[in-house]
Amino acid sequence: MANDWATFGADLHLELRGPGLRKGLMGALREAVRSGRLAPGTRLPSSRSFAADLGVARNTVADAYAELVAEGWLTARQGSGTRVAPRAAPRRPAAPAPRSRPAPGGPAYSLRPGFPDVGSFPRADWLKASRRALTNAPNDAFGYGDARGRIELRTVLAEYLARARGVHANPERIVLCSGFVHGLTLMAKVLRARKVREVAVESYGLDVHWNLLTEAGLRLPALPFDERGTRTDELGAMKGVGAVLMTPAHQFPLGGALHPDRRAAAVDWARGAGGLILEDDYDGEFRYDRQPVGALQGLDPERVVYFGTASKSLAPALRLAWMVLPEGMVGEVLAAKGGVDWMSSTLDQLTLAEFMASGAYDRHVRGMRLRYRRRRDELVAALARRAPGIRVTGIAAGLHAVLELPPGTERTVIQAAAWQGLALMGCDRLRHPSVEPGRDRLVVGYGTPTDSAWAGALDALCRVLP
Repeated sequence: MANDWATFGADLHLELRGPGLRKGLMGALREAVRSGRLAPGTRLPSSRSFAADLGVARNTVADAYAELVAEGWLTARQGSGTRVAPRAAPRRPAAPAPRSRPAPGGPAYSLRPGFPDVGSFPRADWLKASRRALTNAPNDAFGYGDARGRIELRTVLAEYLARARGVHANPERIVLCSGFVHGLTLMAKVLRARKVREVAVESYGLDVHWNLLTEAGLRLPALPFDERGTRTDELGAMKGVGAVLMTPAHQFPLGGALHPDRRAAAVDWARGAGGLILEDDYDGEFRYDRQPVGALQGLDPERVVYFGTASKSLAPALRLAWMVLPEGMVGEVLAAKGGVDWMSSTLDQLTLAEFMASGAYDRHVRGMRLRYRRRRDELVAALARRAPGIRVTGIAAGLHAVLELPPGTERTVIQAAAWQGLALMGCDRLRHPSVEPGRDRLVVGYGTPTDSAWAGALDALCRVLP
């Protein structure tokens, strides 16, 4: 029982100042209350535990408490302990005078692409899976663990990706990461270590990905784009390119699936040149008008690095993503991960494994597929009624549509939308710097609003279209 003091009360850090232990303790407590570090009502440690923490006699603390109670800094009641007195709270500074013009807030609605409807996150089913995962978690799950991630999740993912996306995978070739950007950061390090100097990219995409690769010291020539998708047949003419970053199942942002001839051309290039294809399968589950296009990785698992994520199917906040690697690259990625290890929570990994194994993930994806398809259809119908001159493309899959605008109107429509409290993104914002400007287009993310905001966002969009 000699160490029972360690279980009493709350921790309290004080620096004693002034002559004598009692006076020093009183001065430190007054200053902590005066500065607001100890808020009114805060319960202080018992005199016994606090004395043990400070290494002083218990009577020293008890006497200091009693004197501060008498001065009005503290209160003491039977059964309630010693607390900071309410009237000892520091005076709040006067609120600043209101501005003559209020600061602008965020938009009332957003149709920016790249986000799911986070209001539809399956909270109840996730909580059930979390409870089961926590109950069944082995003790080693609470340690640092395997750098590849929990075997439970990697095993379930291997089965799911083979079944739903046509990916050739086994748990030993899957490495978990905390998002696509994390995975791409690891690949950039591996490519640099392999002496790769150029990574081809698509004409349109996300600058955050391009910037990451550029900051890693890689040059990024852009592949042209036409009605069949990215011109992968031109990879052979790009001397020095060692890898290509692509969204073949549903090009972001233009929306089409890569033509089979172009898929074959990419794989042929990778085999012949010893290159790598970095496949970003960001929303592969959401196909509406026919069966999903299978992952490109299935054509050659040794030449394709497959990236998947829970950000679109569940929520970005989970920070859960995965790479399926060629067998010979696993060690290289783990070596890179050792210096950039932003591993997702082990408990979240175990919860997702349970969520998928129970069938809840498949049910959720099917439900969201119906929800997003309904929104897509409502978008198309509203545009046909209220903006019949606007052509809609890229709607066979995913969470966004592309709206083709009259020449010269992209910027003015986005500005008009901002005045209406609607956030929109133009296609030009997603154009590679080396690519000439194309047609005026909007990229409308119909997955972004919650159910309650969807009708208002759609109405605002129709009002600003020419």
